[in-house]
Amino acid sequence: MALTPDSRAHGAEHGQTGASSRAVLVTGGAGYIGSHVMQALRAAGWKPVAFDDLSHGFAEACLGEARVRGDIRDLDAVSGAMRAHDVCAVIHLAGLIEVGRSTVRPDLFWDHNVAGTAIVLDAMRACGVGRIVFSSSAAVYGAVPGATWRDLLTEESPKDPASPYGDTKLAAERMISAHCAAFGATAVALRYFNAAGADPDGRLGEAHEPETHLIPLAIEAGLGRRGSLTVFGQDFETPDGSCLRDYIHVTDLASAHVAALDLSLEEGRFEAMNVGTGQGRSVLEVIEAVETALDRSLPWTLGARRAGDPACLVADPARAGGLLGWRPIHSSLDEIVETAVRWHRRPRYGPGAA
Repeated sequence: MALTPDSRAHGAEHGQTGASSRAVLVTGGAGYIGSHVMQALRAAGWKPVAFDDLSHGFAEACLGEARVRGDIRDLDAVSGAMRAHDVCAVIHLAGLIEVGRSTVRPDLFWDHNVAGTAIVLDAMRACGVGRIVFSSSAAVYGAVPGATWRDLLTEESPKDPASPYGDTKLAAERMISAHCAAFGATAVALRYFNAAGADPDGRLGEAHEPETHLIPLAIEAGLGRRGSLTVFGQDFETPDGSCLRDYIHVTDLASAHVAALDLSLEEGRFEAMNVGTGQGRSVLEVIEAVETALDRSLPWTLGARRAGDPACLVADPARAGGLLGWRPIHSSLDEIVETAVRWHRRPRYGPGAA
């Protein structure tokens, strides 16, 4: 079935709760990606409800939309929010994201990303909510034997994560798939590549603390708000020796979530798909783009490779294009960097906000 703003997902065992609803619970809805998803949902006629503990998110990022403060590991809090707002679907983004940190505190990542997802699924079953869109990651993939930097990752590429973070995302996908098969729910797992950029209107942007993502780190270094940027390794098998990543504008990523809600799926069906552009850009290319946008040189130094960092992660997004009718339209590196620079010059919330 297709889930539209005027329909309700099928419920506890197979389906149906009867009542129509436009409400969607967005776990992590006060975060970077979550806030952009909330905005996209509202524009498409849904009623987004942010569920966030605000440990990494910001209430101001919800732009006045409904929000509930709570922890995804608290079953009563999650199910209470679902019932109070009569939600018809869940977009599950809440979790820990730092690849490097996952190698030193894997216990935290399994607790939040896997145990937390189990609680969300339990709450969905108890409340008769039958559609979930899951925030997954390109980190579920492993090295492809014989592949070069020119090769794209498809959904059938080997799943052998290089970090505990990737392990937890793959485990959560498998748990959701099993939940769908057992209880008749439907799910779409969106395997993000590198979300970047900011709301073109300047209302929303990336405000992590601590920040670990390349583009905001580069911008902050260029603006003199932090020390020299570190490039982790320049001996990878790529054209310039630095890592290649597929950068997707956060606005394009948000639109994929809306399309995933509308995807028609039979009961019990789980679909996973890449959300990227199909084009890899290197760390050094990103530095050059930031220098151009700021019109100044960027201080950077060369460091050792980080644990769990693959040389290349670039999506083949054909499945998302075919199933969702989706394509990225704001994801040129120039547009990503320009919108991010605009935000970081004058953030409305988070570090550096006036």
